[in-house]
Amino acid sequence: MDEANDLIQERKKKLNRLIESGVDPYGAAFHADSKAADIFERFGDMDKETLESKNEECSIAGRIMSFRDFGKTAFAHIQDGSGRVQVYFSKDIIMENKDFFKSLDIGDIIGVSGVLFRTKTKELTVKAQVYEILCKSLRPLPEKWHGLKDIETRCRQRYVDLIVNPHVKELFLKRSQLIKTIRNFFDDRGFIEVETPMMHQIPGGAAARPFKTHHNALGLDLFLRIAPELYLKKLLVGGYEKVYEINKNFRNEGISTKHNPEFTMLEFYISYKDYNFLMDFTEELIPHVCNEINGDLRVAFGEVDENGNGEMIDLSTPWPRISMVDAMEKEGVDREVFADVEKAKQYARDNKIDIEKKANHAKILDEIFSKMVEPKLIQPTFITDYPVKLSPLAKRKKDDPEYVERFELFIGGREVANAFSELNDPTDQRERLEEQVKAREAGDEEAGFMDEDFVRALEYGMPPAAGQGIGIDRLFMILTNTASIRDVILFPQLRPEQTQ
Repeated sequence: MDEANDLIQERKKKLNRLIESGVDPYGAAFHADSKAADIFERFGDMDKETLESKNEECSIAGRIMSFRDFGKTAFAHIQDGSGRVQVYFSKDIIMENKDFFKSLDIGDIIGVSGVLFRTKTKELTVKAQVYEILCKSLRPLPEKWHGLKDIETRCRQRYVDLIVNPHVKELFLKRSQLIKTIRNFFDDRGFIEVETPMMHQIPGGAAARPFKTHHNALGLDLFLRIAPELYLKKLLVGGYEKVYEINKNFRNEGISTKHNPEFTMLEFYISYKDYNFLMDFTEELIPHVCNEINGDLRVAFGEVDENGNGEMIDLSTPWPRISMVDAMEKEGVDREVFADVEKAKQYARDNKIDIEKKANHAKILDEIFSKMVEPKLIQPTFITDYPVKLSPLAKRKKDDPEYVERFELFIGGREVANAFSELNDPTDQRERLEEQVKAREAGDEEAGFMDEDFVRALEYGMPPAAGQGIGIDRLFMILTNTASIRDVILFPQLRPEQTQ
C-alpha cells in the first residue's frame, strides 16, 4: 500500500473515532459572521493592547491548512474563500476534548468562534472559545505527499488545485471580473443580452465539425452549436438592433494549447453598422476590459524574469489594419497564390505546410496565413478583407467582390476576434450556402449546411449590420499571459483518467 493510501486509511480511523464519540463529522450549517480578509481589513493595523481592550468577537469557517499541536495548546491556519487567519486553541480547550483534536487533520473544515488577539509574534489570531468540525477530509492535500505539479492532474482535480494554489483561485476570480466587465460595457451601450439554443437541427455560423446527439422524443438528430450567429441575426430581422450573448460553443476538433472542444464566446450584432465601425468599437472594448482587470494597458507576453523584464503587449490604440493579401505578401507570399490554386498548393508544399488533399483554394490560403503570418502578429493587429470563399456569411466588398468586409484581430500570435459586415442579400446567401453543401458532399466536414429558415428570415429583410465573435478564453489568456487554454478553463476536456 502506498503512502497516500496509508494516510487515507489513518484518516478513516479518525473519522470512526469521531463518530464513536458522538461527534457528527459532517456537520450542519455554521453561522460565520466574518471572513479572513474582513478581519485583516478591520483589525490588521490594530496593536495588541487596543485589540485586547476591544474584546472583539468573531466566527469564521474554513479549511485547516496548517496545524501545530503542542500537546496542551495548538495553532491552526483556517482558509476560507477570502484568505487565511490563524486560530489558537488554549490549554483549557484542548484538555476539554483531547480526542477531538487528535482526530483533526490538515484539510478538515471547521467552524470557530472566539476573541481576536495578537500572539507574541504579533500575528492576528482568533482565540477559539467554540469550535466544531463541519467536514472531515479523508484525502490528504497534495503537499503532504507528492505535491500538485503535474498540469493534467491540476486540471483534472481542479478542486484541489484551487485549495492549494491561491494564484489559481485569483486567476479565476479575475476571469469572473472579465466577464462582468464585458457585460457592463455592452449593457451601458444599449445592447441587450439574449440566450439562443445550444442544440441546433442545422449547425451553422462557423466552419467547424459539430458534435452530434439524438433527441428521443422528437426522433431526430441534433447538433451542439458551433456558433450562435444565425439565431442572433434572426433577432436583427425581428427588430432588435443591438444584441449580445456570452455562452458556450462546441466544436469537435483537436485539443491543444489554443483549443478546447467546449469554449466560451462573446458574440454581438449591431444594426446599421459595418466592419469599420466594429474595428473602432473593438479598440474601445478590449483596452477598457484590460484596464479594468489589470489596471494597465501593457501585459507581459511569454517568459518574464524575476524583475518583471520581458516582452510586452501594448494595447494602446490605434491598432494596425492590414489586408490579408498585404500581410501575406509582407511575409514573402507571392500574390499569385491568391489567383491560382495550383500555385497556392505548390507554395504550401515548398514551405512544408500540411494541406488536405481535397482542400479548396480558400482553405489553402488560410493554412498558409496561419503558418506564415499569424505567429508574428504579437502586437494587436486587424487583418482585413478575406476571400469570399473563406467567409460565406460576410458581405462582399463593393470594389472587389471576390473579397469580403471581414477582419480578424490577432494578439500574441493568436486569433482573438472574428467580425464582418453581415451578408443580408438572401439570394447571395443561398448561393453561398449551396456552395458549402457541395464542399461538404465533397468531403469537407467543416463546410456548412443549407439552412432554409435562415434564408427565409433574410427574405423578410435584415438591416445592414455588423457582427463579431470574441473568444473569452483566448482573450483571458492574453490578458493574464497564460500559455495554455487549459489553465483558464476551470474544467477543461481531458482524456479519460488512466487507472491501474
